[in-house]
Amino acid sequence: MTQGAGQGPAVGATAGVSPAPTHGMPSAPPHGSPEPPHASPTHLYSSPAALRASVPTDLPPEYTPTERDLPVIGREGTDDGATLALSPVAGTETDGTAAAEGGPGRLYVVGDVHGYLDELREALRAQGLIDAEDHWAAGTTRLWFLGDFTDRGPDGVGVIDLVMRLSAEAAAAGGYCKALMGNHELLIIGAKRFGDTPVNSGAGTASFQAAWLLNGGQRTDMERLEDHHLQWMSRLDAVAEEDGHLLVHSDTTAYLEYGDSIEAVNDKVTEILQRNDADECWDLFRKFTKRFAFRDDEAGPHAVHELLSRYGGRRIVHGHSPIPYLLGEVGSEDAEDDEGPDVQGPHVYADGLAIAMDGGVTMAGKLLVVQLPLAD
Repeated sequence: MTQGAGQGPAVGATAGVSPAPTHGMPSAPPHGSPEPPHASPTHLYSSPAALRASVPTDLPPEYTPTERDLPVIGREGTDDGATLALSPVAGTETDGTAAAEGGPGRLYVVGDVHGYLDELREALRAQGLIDAEDHWAAGTTRLWFLGDFTDRGPDGVGVIDLVMRLSAEAAAAGGYCKALMGNHELLIIGAKRFGDTPVNSGAGTASFQAAWLLNGGQRTDMERLEDHHLQWMSRLDAVAEEDGHLLVHSDTTAYLEYGDSIEAVNDKVTEILQRNDADECWDLFRKFTKRFAFRDDEAGPHAVHELLSRYGGRRIVHGHSPIPYLLGEVGSEDAEDDEGPDVQGPHVYADGLAIAMDGGVTMAGKLLVVQLPLAD
């Protein structure tokens, strides 16, 4: 499945997660599957205190796959400028003009946003990708988001709305704005579809709703999440290749379990979401939460080579694992650093084969918007 360059809100959406017409997703779950619960405030939040109190204390790992490694550090007193994007590669255009006529536009990637809409707007403006009114200003530029639009930050649905609109505007200008499937897209889709339906976590009983709450799910996002948001997220690709860069969300080799080609992996992920099976979607979410496969000095480059040899490309570019954790600079959610971690730009590691793009915006780090290839 190849993501359309200008995917936008679906027209005539009905309750639940309706399919994209081009994929033939059934408008109702298959016979025998549980009906997706209505995720209204009454369904999910009739008693928030009671809901949180019902979460067991001895949680299996799948409830919070990033346990103690993604704190949301208080942002009071931080420098607003800390979240501005990097300067463009030296010698490149910064005014959003197109590349040479007949050639592909410039390539940019965006790390994990996690609901930080204001920081995203500032970072995109700093690179000349959007104008002062948040409209596409980059001509034929190619822009890829690496996933994780929601949770932890204040306005995940606002982020999704902006990216969806930019995808249409970029396509009209001859460029494109696309996005990958992150584990938090899977998480919020599952919370909306399945609510507190029990799933087999492999380590006890779990539910998408509980996992979503414990991983930064925001009440306002769930209340504002509409059918067209779910349709759009459900069609996102998991893997892409651009100019020798293999783009994925998670720093894991779990993608290898889903197909021998980029197209096969993307089709398989879409297929799983179409089937609307809670356990199958949970297993996909669980595998997309795996991390640190490329970090070990010896095993890391080998893991990257596995993915590159299967799917192509010369370097892998990922989000998911915040750079401060890859570098061992932040190790506890009890850390008290008013200025946040000092993230200057992407982290290149695994013998130069991997580029990490999650700048740790959830911990007052930096939301990265970077042009590829990186300057040497």
